[in-house]
Amino acid sequence: MNNKICLVTGASSGLGQAIATGLARQGATVVLACRNLARATATRERIQALTGNPNIEILELDLASLQSVQACAAAYHERYTRLNVLVHNAAALVGRRIVTPDGLELMFATNHLGPFLLTQLLLDVLKNGALARILTITGPASTRLHLDDLQSEILFHTVDAFAASRLCSQLCTFELARRLDGRGVTANLINPGLVRTNLLREAPALIRWLWRAGAASPERAAQPVVRLALSPDVVGLTGRMFKRQREVTPPAFVRDPQLQAQVWQKSLELAGIA
Repeated sequence: MNNKICLVTGASSGLGQAIATGLARQGATVVLACRNLARATATRERIQALTGNPNIEILELDLASLQSVQACAAAYHERYTRLNVLVHNAAALVGRRIVTPDGLELMFATNHLGPFLLTQLLLDVLKNGALARILTITGPASTRLHLDDLQSEILFHTVDAFAASRLCSQLCTFELARRLDGRGVTANLINPGLVRTNLLREAPALIRWLWRAGAASPERAAQPVVRLALSPDVVGLTGRMFKRQREVTPPAFVRDPQLQAQVWQKSLELAGIA
């Protein structure tokens, strides 16, 4: 991974930090895209100490803010002309409906629309990355998607809204893979399984208990993600979903090209992309 550049969102703690550390161990330049700069600075020092890799950079990024996403992409373009691996790891789960300054429901913005916009704004440097890879961390999203209520304005339930945001991300990843096919950039989904992180601190108590009972450490959960980012065995594979080390078949509704195209178009409109 020498001379390769990797960007990881939500890299200041938990799974994101473990993924960034794994990539740094392989000699890559790793860009930590984080909301909290103080925590990101501490993470950079920790990764440098653990790996001996000095090439750890920081960019400020709040995925819930479209302006912050645009500023992060602009700052990346000022520093670099290519990107080899983009890992969408950051996520949010909240117990009540929160509206961002852009008028978006917080989980939808953080888990889907922010990453969607960031990808669009970095496509040029990804295409310069020569067989670049986009990896999106995901999980089960077995919920019904209401295209007329993506912002959960009519009905909000924490678990359903979170799952819907994940589902939108999955649908758009498959649409992106189709649009980029043959253009030197792959897009895949990976479910690392249950991970011990702070993501579920506002989830219902039963879900938190079940999660903790079966969760792996961030370091262990990061291993298949780092493999998918680096391994020559998956060169050219795109539009796939993995669970840990194994490729799995997504549910039929996630593979629906009409639904993928509909969510893609709505996402373009909400992100303000012509």
